[in-house]
Amino acid sequence: MNTLFPIFVKAEQLHVLIVGGGYVGLEKLTALLANSPDARVTLVAPEIREEIRDMDLQFPKLQLIQEPYHELYLSDKDLVIAGTNDKRVNLQVHDDCKRHRILVNVADTPDLCDFYLSSVVKKGDLKIAISTNGKSPTFAKRFREVLEDILPDSLQETLDNLTAIRKQLKGDFVQKMEKLNEITKVLR
Repeated sequence: MNTLFPIFVKAEQLHVLIVGGGYVGLEKLTALLANSPDARVTLVAPEIREEIRDMDLQFPKLQLIQEPYHELYLSDKDLVIAGTNDKRVNLQVHDDCKRHRILVNVADTPDLCDFYLSSVVKKGDLKIAISTNGKSPTFAKRFREVLEDILPDSLQETLDNLTAIRKQLKGDFVQKMEKLNEITKVLR
């Protein structure tokens, strides 16, 4: 049973640390910045892929530090993602985060994760996060592709119209919700 509590965080209001400058670090950094291009991210690794260095030019709030991980890099961080190819370093990052009460994700190690990164479908303002409870990121990716194909591009227009209607509704919260539920029944 999947007991995860899904949330969407305002990453631009957080300081995220990514440990690892290889393929996994690139994948996590790309996913984060694709969803939150104004996120403040520090990436630390003894070696950093050229693709990550290229991203440094596009994202002014991205800081690259080409050094081995040290616990000092946790200072002022809100969220940490560890994605090195060294299990000892990943475990050290996890243990340090636990001591500092910082939420951590250790790539490909569900037992060391406080949260999982979801596969995300985006259509305008609509975002759908897909989780398999850490069991199969590949399935989540494929399911994302299916949803992207079947969801119409006109969804943004629908969302804009519903926002306009919501702003015009009178009454208390319950009355507004009843009216919006009535209007959106056609979406079934």
